[in-house]
Amino acid sequence: MKVVAICGSTRKSSSNLNLIYAIQELAAAVFEPGMIEVSILKGLSDLPYFNPDLDQERTLEKISAGTHLALTEYRARLKAADAILICTPEYAAGVPGVLKNAIDWTVSSMEFSRKPTALITASTAGHIAHKSLLGTLLIIEARMTSETSLVISSVKTKVNDKGQITDGVTLESVARLLRGLQEIHEDRVPPSEYLLAPDIRG
Repeated sequence: MKVVAICGSTRKSSSNLNLIYAIQELAAAVFEPGMIEVSILKGLSDLPYFNPDLDQERTLEKISAGTHLALTEYRARLKAADAILICTPEYAAGVPGVLKNAIDWTVSSMEFSRKPTALITASTAGHIAHKSLLGTLLIIEARMTSETSLVISSVKTKVNDKGQITDGVTLESVARLLRGLQEIHEDRVPPSEYLLAPDIRG
């Protein structure tokens, strides 16, 4: 299973990026060699601001060549992946703008549709942003279960700057999340266990 990991923070010393490094090591240590490969998708800040008027092939040439290439490669990486992992902080009780912008660019092109997806919100708290982003992912038809949805509060006490998960409970939770992602990929999840999109009819 080839997993593309997206970090919701653009900080070089991000706890969420360190968490992704830890997950790469965990996948190699816990599972059989080559069973789960986690690669990091970088360059979210290179994507243009989302504009529905530009979100069609016949009008995308209106943006610069560099940002057009960044967007094309971003969508291609997601489409080619067997599964997607998002690790993100919570900013002011919300989803980081760069991450929401990146997800907005997939709504019409549907890279998340029926794609096995895991969401980890790792922050000081995290629950408010997690609920919001989880709803967005389910609306765009990401395939998720309760096992692939995780909040890690007080993340700096559980993941160090060497890319290691130092808390035993968190380590097991992340391993369980990877197993859940693998079960979705292998189509071993009963339909009743998939999370449902929120009702947005008001």
